[in-house]
Amino acid sequence: MRELDRQLASIMRKLAREYAENEKVKSSVTLTDIEKYLGKPKYSNEIYKTANMPGVAIGLAYTYVGGDILFIETAMSGNGKGELKLTGNLGNVMKESASTAFSYLQSNAKKYAINPEYFYKNNIHIHVPEGATPKDGPSAGVTLMTAMASSLTGKKVKPFLAMTGEITLRGQVLPVGGIKEKVLAAKRSGIKEIIMCAQNEKDVEEIDPEFIKGIDIKYVTTMQQVLEMALV
Repeated sequence: MRELDRQLASIMRKLAREYAENEKVKSSVTLTDIEKYLGKPKYSNEIYKTANMPGVAIGLAYTYVGGDILFIETAMSGNGKGELKLTGNLGNVMKESASTAFSYLQSNAKKYAINPEYFYKNNIHIHVPEGATPKDGPSAGVTLMTAMASSLTGKKVKPFLAMTGEITLRGQVLPVGGIKEKVLAAKRSGIKEIIMCAQNEKDVEEIDPEFIKGIDIKYVTTMQQVLEMALV
């Protein structure tokens, strides 16, 4: 049974016990009820959602329990040899996306006002927190590229912005799956703006507009568009 199903089952059992004891049960479950039955949240990721430092970007992921937000951190270290270091329990596909992002930015350094020497005299470290959780798939490509560009240019990523999409060496953004779950996860996490591939617009149209009210979804076809929208 999935973790979410187990939590819901736990709530229903407790409500049933309340009904048996009091012969009365609420017609709906509130946030206060959820905290009462499951306890207070273990931690808050609000500091990441505001993305108030260069090199941090937020992606959207699809997991076995539905959609979730994914934080990606990037840092440069001087006196290096242009090495790319990846940590955070990443799978092969995600590592390839990071290499693709690195090569794209390296070959288009002048376009984005990046000093080409950065790629030869510095090491770049990409880390995805929650290392105990395996992560893989191509949909983090745009997020990896944005976090890396943010670190290389010193420009911050817009606060409360998330993104999803596969990337290519030619600078294209490709569609990905799990859009409904990802968008709902963004809404649940307080995200206000999402960047995704234009070909995924049809997937968003299948979501009830009431569920995603207040989220501005921007559709792109190129990585250049992503950086123009994401970096401030």
